[in-house]
Amino acid sequence: MKGEGKMVFKSKLKWVGLVGLVLSAFSLFTHFLLARYTDEGISNYKSSVTIFSWRPIFENADLSTTSPLYRRLWGPVRRLESIHPHANPRGNYADPARQTNGFLFVRIRGGFHEIRNSICDVVVVSRLLNATLVIPELQSTTSSKGISSEFKSFPYLYDEDQFMAALIKDVKIVKTLPKELKGARRKKEIPSFKVHSSLSPYFYLRHVLPVLNRHSVVELVVSDGGCLQAILPTHLEEYQRLRCRVAFHALRLRQEVQELATKILNRLRAPGRPFIAYDPGMTRDALAYYGCAELFQDVHTELIQHRRSWMIRRGIIKGNLSVDSALQRLNGSCPLMPEEVGILLRAYGYSWDTTIFVSGGEVFGGQKNLIPLHAMFENVVDRTSLSTPWELNKIYGRESILIDKHPRTLPSVKEEQKQKHDAWKTKGPRPRPLPPPPARPKYPYNIEGWWGWVAESDNEPESTVMELRTNAHKLLWEAIDYAICVEADVFIAGFDHDGKGHPNFAGLVMGHRLYQSAASKTYRPDRKEVVKLLEEIRDHLYQANHTWIRSVRRHLRRTLLDGLTEDSVRSKPLSFLSFPVPECSCMRHDTAETSFHASSPSAHSQLQLAIGVMNHCPSWMDSDVISRPRDKDSEEDLDEDDSASSGLLFGQTGKYESGGGDINNKEEAPMEDQEEMEGGER
Repeated sequence: MKGEGKMVFKSKLKWVGLVGLVLSAFSLFTHFLLARYTDEGISNYKSSVTIFSWRPIFENADLSTTSPLYRRLWGPVRRLESIHPHANPRGNYADPARQTNGFLFVRIRGGFHEIRNSICDVVVVSRLLNATLVIPELQSTTSSKGISSEFKSFPYLYDEDQFMAALIKDVKIVKTLPKELKGARRKKEIPSFKVHSSLSPYFYLRHVLPVLNRHSVVELVVSDGGCLQAILPTHLEEYQRLRCRVAFHALRLRQEVQELATKILNRLRAPGRPFIAYDPGMTRDALAYYGCAELFQDVHTELIQHRRSWMIRRGIIKGNLSVDSALQRLNGSCPLMPEEVGILLRAYGYSWDTTIFVSGGEVFGGQKNLIPLHAMFENVVDRTSLSTPWELNKIYGRESILIDKHPRTLPSVKEEQKQKHDAWKTKGPRPRPLPPPPARPKYPYNIEGWWGWVAESDNEPESTVMELRTNAHKLLWEAIDYAICVEADVFIAGFDHDGKGHPNFAGLVMGHRLYQSAASKTYRPDRKEVVKLLEEIRDHLYQANHTWIRSVRRHLRRTLLDGLTEDSVRSKPLSFLSFPVPECSCMRHDTAETSFHASSPSAHSQLQLAIGVMNHCPSWMDSDVISRPRDKDSEEDLDEDDSASSGLLFGQTGKYESGGGDINNKEEAPMEDQEEMEGGER
């Protein structure tokens, strides 16, 4: 009886254990389903359990927003606070005609900033021709080689329905061509124009419009980052505002991409600290275009020269293959290196624990070029350290399995070596002693995404399927970075031109910030001046003296306004979106601001010079203005003198150099006291 009782008890235990295992498996399966298929309702739960590579380290989490130091580092630019976005039509601007002249079909090739510029231009051209615009095709995402079949063309990047709804009073837009015209396009029977970014409106009226009237459809191929000149005649100012409505209101990122950008932005702001967005602008094309190859070493210099040679053959560059990179750097034609940007920010007063978000789809030379920046700032992050691989993979859609029809076959090292040795041994008569055998062959290698073909071939190999897919993904990466940079508390660019001499990703970010929130801090450093300052202390780079730090601070402060004047002259003629004022902005009435300008006419004239003549905002925008008292101090010449600026430039590194936070606080105190005596940001 006892034996039977034990057997029954054991069998019950087995059943209990089995039920427990089944319940555990069911629970895990349920959690997996919720995490995989539920977007809302569990998002907070997912973000709370997600493990990110970034663990912020702050010396002092409580940063007073009323302190003079905070206002100097993070506060708005007071002179620009009265500038507000106003891209609505003014005067006579009719709704689009019901009966149009035909259909405008557009194919766009390029990177993120080129696509954004081009979309705005084709909308303006469509309005100019009174044509029905077909949603543009983005050629970098329509390749069938490994690109998601779910997200192709325009909807891969932007919200198609929002685009059509926002422009309903500007142009007539359809998603596809009618069936009969689709067939004609497949047979290549519709007229096509390859257009470039410097074309005038009269080209379209004289050459394209007659063809459109005859054939009822015209195809435009845009591959130059735009299809219309940046600065239009005065009587076409409404078309400039149309560009702004397209870029800043109609072009909304696809929902999944926007949600991820918002999550990353929330994670950046979660510690309660402001952050800096930094775009290096160090792309291979830009470095090749401006002749900056010698700033790098080894294979990277050769890669840049390969690209420059290709640009010369294509007629993109008219110049020599070999360029003095040191001279180009002194002229301000090369990007500022991450180390140089880090020195500027530390000299201005940003502490070692400041959060810096590094943006851009590519940093040429890889992460090793960011090592000095990481050494100066503890919290240097990017999109990969603020998101999980699962979150990034989700926005790509259902990708097809990669099958490369033309894989790169790497030669066998042993076979290659044997062939060379055999040829060396069987060679004809030769003097003694024998020459040494052939050196060990160079292995094909991969350095930060770049190949070792430069040592073996004069021609760059064709892109693999994986590389084509990665290029399409870069559009989404840059879209996420773009959304974050626009909302950042401070933005600084290492370079603002691309590999065609046009404003790049950073140029569009600065233009968007100028439109959306002109007073937000956006540094536009003069690279020529910065290089001159850095050369002064090249031998004692990390022991900057008191006078040099004051010079750096004055320069960065001046760029907040003087940089606008430079951009209006240098960038705007190449890309209107890089400087969309004064056409798309207005000046709101502010009693405090008016009295300030009345007491400081030079400041007002400087603002007019930088921005241009600006109209007053309509009365409905002035109705919600809250008059606030203005600080007695002016913004003009802040003397950033403080006792902490002498000696070691990077001496304020807390536990890493001082052995604790107390010394750090003692060093910061004189700076804050001095800033308070001088009025902080004036």
